[in-house]
Amino acid sequence: MWSIWIAAALAVYILQVAVVLVMEHRRPVQLTAWLLIVLACPIIGFMAYLILGKDYARRRRIQHFKEETLRYADQLTERAAVPVARRGEQMNKQEQLFRMLSGLASFPVTTNNKTCVLTNGESTFESILAQLECAEHHIHMDYYTIRDDDIGRRFLSVLTRKAKAGVEVRIVYDGIGSLHLSQTYIEELHFAGVRTSCFLPPKVAFFDRKLNYRNHRKIVIVDGKVGFVGGINIGDEYLGKDPKLGFWRDTHLRLEGNCVAYLQEVFMNDWAFASKEELSGSRYMPKPPDCGKERVLIVSSKPGQHNHKIVEVMFAAITAASTRIYITTPYFIPDPSLTMALRTAALGGVDVRLIIPGMGDSKLVLLATLSYIQEMLDAGVKVYRYEKGFIHAKVMIVDHMLATVGTANVDLRSLLSNFELNAVLFEKQTINRLEADFIEDLKHSRQLHRDSFSRRPKGQKMAESVLHMLSPLL
Repeated sequence: MWSIWIAAALAVYILQVAVVLVMEHRRPVQLTAWLLIVLACPIIGFMAYLILGKDYARRRRIQHFKEETLRYADQLTERAAVPVARRGEQMNKQEQLFRMLSGLASFPVTTNNKTCVLTNGESTFESILAQLECAEHHIHMDYYTIRDDDIGRRFLSVLTRKAKAGVEVRIVYDGIGSLHLSQTYIEELHFAGVRTSCFLPPKVAFFDRKLNYRNHRKIVIVDGKVGFVGGINIGDEYLGKDPKLGFWRDTHLRLEGNCVAYLQEVFMNDWAFASKEELSGSRYMPKPPDCGKERVLIVSSKPGQHNHKIVEVMFAAITAASTRIYITTPYFIPDPSLTMALRTAALGGVDVRLIIPGMGDSKLVLLATLSYIQEMLDAGVKVYRYEKGFIHAKVMIVDHMLATVGTANVDLRSLLSNFELNAVLFEKQTINRLEADFIEDLKHSRQLHRDSFSRRPKGQKMAESVLHMLSPLL
């Protein structure tokens, strides 16, 4: 009798492993993590996989989501001109890179733009709130996290006042990232005429098995003319008010010009997904005025095997580097292609520098991040841990050709599982400003050295090894 039960249990155990192998054979990074969970916790682990693990691209139960961009912007914006030839090897490579990026990204490189780098929460919030006060027709906001705290209340006051004055206000917020947003806050918005929509509410996401896929974007668009994107959500912690983390270091962007139309397209797609309502493009995409000569590329990515545009753009930029690559990220859990690209660049003599947090907002994610550092140090990457507070900026600078700022971390969740948005910048002045911030951050960071880092405690190494295998799911 016992032998029958043992055989049945073994058969179920093997079946669970077989299902994971069959379903994840195209995603080897996730395969290792899920196999470990299913092997360690046969029933519970398999149930977790059924709820969280399946590839987003295979799910079609939520209808009315427009998978393709609306393409209103193409009728209004001017694409960046790419000269046939440029003087100098560096500039020739740059033009080749422009063509490559345009082919990889969903949107083209545009000209007629003006950008402003906003360093940290205070300057970002003041710039956004000032622009909201100037709104005449509409305000569109797309956030992962909105909190009902002091800064959240400041936004609430402005948004409700503008809505009562006749401005159209729409807000998309993520169901998990804004899980603790109070119902009172939402009701106050609705009472004033603000329209809100929750992106994949937890109950819907759970039963539709999409709980693992989140909208991590932070977008603000005012009258279709001015946009904001970057790492800063709406919460007091971004002003350094978290007693655990203290000073919060972050980077955001203010954008004007043709590129704002593509921010608007991303918002309109997210609004269509969350609210099941499609917005007409003509009212929300006015012809942009002459803003300047800056070239900007908006890169949007989402879950699904062929939708990982941000990681493709990052890989293309890293492999084109000849002198330097500077990266700041709060979570460093790169996919194999980025790991290989960074190692190859460093071994080839490129000055690769990486700033990660000294303290993390998640101990597990920080341990997973540290599990990738020895490999970087062995290849010659210079790694620094920020010690002034918590660093949350998401910035990459490649040579003097380009820089990226946005919502995507250099981690597998951002690169493969989240809805994200980055801006690629080509203006020398903007790149210099980001470089100055990076150099300033280095002054508040401690460099890690290969030999001393390899002597960290064995217990920490063991924890890192486990979390390294689980890192695709963190």
